[in-house]
Amino acid sequence: MFLRAKVRKKDGKLHRYFSVVENRRVGRKRTAQRTVLYLGEINDHQQESWRQSLEVFDESRQQYANLSLFPEDREIPAAARNSIQVKLNEMELRHARAFGNCWLGCELWRQLRMQEFWEEKLTGAVQRETVPWEKVLRLLVVNRLIDPGSEFRVHRQWFDQSAMGELLETDFAVAEKDRLYRCLDRIVEHKQALFTHVRQRWAELFETQFDVLLYDLTSTYIEGEGEQIPKAKYGYSRDQRFDCQQVVVALVVTPEGFPLAYEVMDGNTSDRTTLRDFLDKIEKQYGKARRIWVMDRGIPTEAVLAEMRNPEREVYYLVGTPRSKIQQHEKKWLDLPWKKVRDSVDVKLFEDGGELYLVNANIPEYKSSAHFNHQPRRPRKLLLHKKQMNRILGAIRREGITVVPLSIYFNERGRAKVELGLARGKRKVDKRQAEKQRDWQRSRARILRERNA
Repeated sequence: MFLRAKVRKKDGKLHRYFSVVENRRVGRKRTAQRTVLYLGEINDHQQESWRQSLEVFDESRQQYANLSLFPEDREIPAAARNSIQVKLNEMELRHARAFGNCWLGCELWRQLRMQEFWEEKLTGAVQRETVPWEKVLRLLVVNRLIDPGSEFRVHRQWFDQSAMGELLETDFAVAEKDRLYRCLDRIVEHKQALFTHVRQRWAELFETQFDVLLYDLTSTYIEGEGEQIPKAKYGYSRDQRFDCQQVVVALVVTPEGFPLAYEVMDGNTSDRTTLRDFLDKIEKQYGKARRIWVMDRGIPTEAVLAEMRNPEREVYYLVGTPRSKIQQHEKKWLDLPWKKVRDSVDVKLFEDGGELYLVNANIPEYKSSAHFNHQPRRPRKLLLHKKQMNRILGAIRREGITVVPLSIYFNERGRAKVELGLARGKRKVDKRQAEKQRDWQRSRARILRERNA
């Protein structure tokens, strides 16, 4: 990189504009210049805008001194003392490092009070270390936030290209390879305490509610034999890499993306065997509460859903309807009328076994999903309170009463809501009156057209 000056003449005066430029190679025999930073104008009439300060070390006096900085082709003003002249065309920018994003990552670390938390947890582990483990962990976390990579990449490349050394007030020892790997081993035992602490800070900062939880699983495959990974097994691969061993990762998050719990399981773990343990884990760590679990249809079993419907547990769920149930209840909703709730969206609503199902509701796929996504128009089971369910079921079981969906919308908390209505069919007398009124409207319109003609 180098400093470029452009001189422009305007109204008989010379104006000089400076920018930091770097050379970029494009092709084998050609380079292009890219402006990295525009510094603006430096002129004689705005001395305060171009007078810069440079701190140098005076070896004879063994102390630092501030000197004013002026271009080579300008005379030093008489008012300026301790001034030097520099050759701008020979200035170079070396060892440039990113600072803003690193500072922001450290600020988030401070807002979450992670420094106090980890200094308390790792106090016994820092007595014989030259670098506190909290700083090593902060380096890894900021790297994952800004430019995710391996520990070896942080050691070989990323640390020198960032300002983390200055922000952590330490040297390269914090990024020593073995120290980065050993840091991860020291924090595993504090996983549950970490989730509890971060959840509390999240609630204090953003007043977040944790009554809606999203639960899903994924898998990640391992290149090589994986002999030292006991959980590496052959199983169903979501990456279509059935030739590789894998591990299964289960995650519970809030709609805002805050993780409440995770677990790394054997690669041959079935999705349908994991939900019961996570229900117990969340209740044990955060207490019992009226929570709503949202998950794919392949995760829960009928036995687990029956346990969740137990009134003593106060757990609700929203889950996709299996295809077998769609075919089983097909006869019930084929004769039901369609109801338009949005443009190009028609839905049907029917009851079975004390539960309500919504058919043909279009919920678009999540664009950021990886390989697998949900079906936009699959039937969905609605979540209602027990009093609401009893009221609706009692009404639709009466002769001539039916329930129809009126609209679908998102409330102020970002939750999807379905507005339902109870309707009574017309009697034969009402139908005859409606037909007479419709015939009269058509006859009147025809008479008016003939008269105007």
